[in-house]
Amino acid sequence: MNASEPYLASAEYIDSGHPSVVAFAEEHARGSTHLERAVTLYYAIRDRIKYNPFLDFTVASAFRASDCIAAGEGFCIGKASLLAATARAAGIPARIGFADVKNHLTTPRLLEFMGRDEFIYHGFAELLIEGKWVKATPAFNLALCEKFRVKPLEFDGRNDSIFHPFDADDRRHMEYLRSRGSYADVPVEEIREAFREYYPRLYALRGSAARETFG
Repeated sequence: MNASEPYLASAEYIDSGHPSVVAFAEEHARGSTHLERAVTLYYAIRDRIKYNPFLDFTVASAFRASDCIAAGEGFCIGKASLLAATARAAGIPARIGFADVKNHLTTPRLLEFMGRDEFIYHGFAELLIEGKWVKATPAFNLALCEKFRVKPLEFDGRNDSIFHPFDADDRRHMEYLRSRGSYADVPVEEIREAFREYYPRLYALRGSAARETFG
């Protein structure tokens, strides 16, 4: 098996073969090189798919690329899955990576919802471009960044695009605590098990009750 084969195949959550994912990639991937196509896909997903951290993480659809397109929104893992899936659909080997982060600017609403300002299994895509795995984080859309004075993440296809340590006003923002590794597909059961242990409040407010409280 070619080493990049698992990172080009359609999977359960990084479902690059789904018709909506293929259509999104065909519409938004521009250019003749992997680098050019990766950059255009990144910005399409960053800004066309709204970031929403108040999703029901107990359902599988929150983690799946095609469901992210259907909803027009996603949290970090869903949007990273979508970038990886559309990259694969465009012929670019891609996978998903995870890290635990501390958000020093967590809003009171999000802190109440999650119960912590540490976010485990923060997801980002990793794309194989010009022989190098490059991290790309399409989570925060531009409008959200402007609203909260957060520096938008740019992506040039050659350098890692990861959260800034400080915001536009030089306040402490994101701190990376530990790596959780890289995967060919989203390890949903592993993540759910960790979420249940780490965010008991989130699971107490699961499903429609959480949306009614914080929607």
